[in-house]
Amino acid sequence: MTASYRQLAAELFGTFALVFAGTGAMVINDLTAGSVTHVGVALTFGLIVLAMIQTLGDVSGCHLNPAVTLGFCAAGRLEGRSVLPYISSQCAGALLASLTLRLLFPTSLTLGATIPAGSDGQSFLLEFILTLILMVVILSVSHGSKEKGALAGITIGAVVGLEALFAGPISGASMNPARSLAPALVSLRLESIWIYLVAPVLGALAGVFVSRLIHGPDVHSPEKQR
Repeated sequence: MTASYRQLAAELFGTFALVFAGTGAMVINDLTAGSVTHVGVALTFGLIVLAMIQTLGDVSGCHLNPAVTLGFCAAGRLEGRSVLPYISSQCAGALLASLTLRLLFPTSLTLGATIPAGSDGQSFLLEFILTLILMVVILSVSHGSKEKGALAGITIGAVVGLEALFAGPISGASMNPARSLAPALVSLRLESIWIYLVAPVLGALAGVFVSRLIHGPDVHSPEKQR
């Protein structure tokens, strides 16, 4: 069965909230001489992920991330016919959030876009590893294609916040093609966008392999999640 309108609405809203809150914290931090702080930005990303999982996890699984959706599909937990609708909804929600932030803060130059502080190769490898770790954690605490419950929300939100804390100053700690694509398009900062489209997807697929290696070949089947 393909994704329902409720699932797609949940992915659109959830990704809007993620990008609006997370990149909004970055924009406000830049425009107010660091009042939010780097730690505050990382916490914002982690907390909004936690809140959305608690709110939407039982509707769509609360992926909020094309790389995670592809990972669930590769793990056999999401039907292939649902992948494109999920990703389209996520990208639409992210783009709507960046357009809203452009209206609110027209002087922002990047709108929270992810831009490498070092070399492209350094950020690519960071984004690959960060997303791999995130995907392993998600597959370990979710049920089927669903991220739901206090354990999933706290654990996944904590990993997002943790990775943003230490890797954000170098690569932006995106781990999410939709989160990076939207502000890049609206701010026209597309010079390094390929990193944030390719590395998270490869990292998520590698995360599926690592999860199977650790937990066994059958851990990803829906039957094993019941």
